Amino acid sequence: MPLPKGIRRVAEAVWEIPPSYKQGMRVPARVCASERLLGEMDEGVFEQVTNVAMLPGIVRCAFCMPDGHWGYGFPIGGVAAMDPDTGVISPGGIGFDINCGMRLLLTNLTEAEVRPRLRLLVDRLFARIPAGVGSRGFLDLKPAIFRKVVEQGAPWCIREGYGWEEDLERTEEGGRIDGADAATVSARAVERGCAQIGTLGSGNHYLEVQVVRPENVFDEALARAFGLTLPNQVVVMFHCGSRGFGHQVASDYLMSFLKVMGPRYHIAVPDRELACAPFGSPEGQDYFAAMKCALNMSFANRQVIAHRIREVFAEVFGRDPRELGMSQVYDVCHNTAKLERHLVDGRVRELLVHRKGATRAFGPGREELPAMYRETGQPVIIGGSMQTGSYLLAGTPGGSETFFSTAHGSGRTMSRHEAKRRFSGRALERSMEEQGILVRTASYGGFAEEAGAAYKDIDLVVAATELAGISRRVVRLVPIGNVKG
Repeated sequence: MPLPKGIRRVAEAVWEIPPSYKQGMRVPARVCASERLLGEMDEGVFEQVTNVAMLPGIVRCAFCMPDGHWGYGFPIGGVAAMDPDTGVISPGGIGFDINCGMRLLLTNLTEAEVRPRLRLLVDRLFARIPAGVGSRGFLDLKPAIFRKVVEQGAPWCIREGYGWEEDLERTEEGGRIDGADAATVSARAVERGCAQIGTLGSGNHYLEVQVVRPENVFDEALARAFGLTLPNQVVVMFHCGSRGFGHQVASDYLMSFLKVMGPRYHIAVPDRELACAPFGSPEGQDYFAAMKCALNMSFANRQVIAHRIREVFAEVFGRDPRELGMSQVYDVCHNTAKLERHLVDGRVRELLVHRKGATRAFGPGREELPAMYRETGQPVIIGGSMQTGSYLLAGTPGGSETFFSTAHGSGRTMSRHEAKRRFSGRALERSMEEQGILVRTASYGGFAEEAGAAYKDIDLVVAATELAGISRRVVRLVPIGNVKG
């Protein structure tokens, strides 16, 4: 497809669309991508990122990451920072699966030790961690308890015995973001979430047993700092979010914003999916507090899943999880809006940073990072397709250009419907087993949607983040076992 008129390269892997491209743009739009990835992006990316550049209060630029593709309102991979005094908050800039994110656990096992028990391991993980649409976890909480969990996040889980205290410092926001207020959440959202803690869900959510092969280590010093010290070391990566609870929170406030955006606040947007409210308004503040509840629910969800993974490894290998070295590397969020401090035009400002299908990637020295990562920069977990592999990256000083944001995955190249039409889930399963990747799935239809060919080349995406200077490669992770929702 032709590129937008006036787009120009401003750095090796950064492209800028000027405000003159479309009436109403307040700032330029920038796409981080190699020339090849830019040329392969769908038209919706350019339409949506330039729409985001029209939102009130936006600062510097609207961004799209190298894995960008069409989304709801914002493109997936969209990043926008707003002035909290003059700007807006938009559910379309955060997404329906609030705090969809990734967690990475270490082991001190090698592939040679895991292979003989891999089928049993994957079967047990599939049995103990519910996956698929409508799946229910073993914690079936009463509404009053669930409301406490969404205000307290992962620390609630640790107090109940579902994890290790050290997990918290290795989780973004310590596993609990301040300011969550369950009074701003609907009864319907609570009803949907009560039985969903400890579940993967469906869509692109998964759990993988992966291997770090020696030839896939790009930075040995950083790999060691992140706990990757053995040849062919086995790790466990998983991806999930706030399930139906987060979806209901987003849906409730989207409808609320549509009612007040024009009549009360005189805000016009080019796409109703960008419905928003002034950040400082009662509606904006209520959504911010409710969204934080969904952030905390997702932190709790991943914390309980981590606990179950450790239980399964202990059963299969007959050793305590601590003996198996099952420490957490980090837990990162994708779909959020947070107040952060960033340097803009020589002045440190507090900004409301929307990241939609994008990962926070703080460089070295940021005080928000735990002491163990303050010199290295933040570990950034990038999930690729289930056939091709994933990456562990690190944040860089250059990330300041994108408010310390980078990619979150491969990025789709075709719709779920098209992938389902082209690929057979059962044939895909056989093909992956022939490649040495054991699979258990809750739905062969959903499995087909996640075929590797439905995604961009993860190696190209990650290389583009490095060329753009917003993150750097540490290791590439190869899957050997997959549990798919």
